[in-house]
Amino acid sequence: QVQLVESGGRLVQSGGSLRLSCTASGRAFSSWSMGWFRQAPGKEREFAAGINWAGSSIYSTDYADSVKGRFTISRDNAKNTVYLQMNSLKPEDTAVYYCAASSIRNIRSSPTYWGQGTQVTVSS
Repeated sequence: QVQLVESGGRLVQSGGSLRLSCTASGRAFSSWSMGWFRQAPGKEREFAAGINWAGSSIYSTDYADSVKGRFTISRDNAKNTVYLQMNSLKPEDTAVYYCAASSIRNIRSSPTYWGQGTQVTVSS
């Protein structure tokens, strides 16, 4: 029903910035909750950031403590795209980043569809 394609992952120096993009296919993108999860080597996949549909054209954002204040999630519904702006990157941010979508209003607890992932590597 929904196909997600991420892009933007690359090597970046510690303290640098990077923006990831995720473009979705499917109907009614504006009413889907979207988010980003990440999986570092040797660790389980974890929630990073979400932007949840709250009805009408209202959205709420949600961030993991580890990225709060450094990462910003946003969406452009006209382009069926969600972004993750990452600033002040640290080596511990190194991970495969996955885009996710959900028809439920809480992406953090109910991700349903997943992208293929994009590698982000932060050097020290």
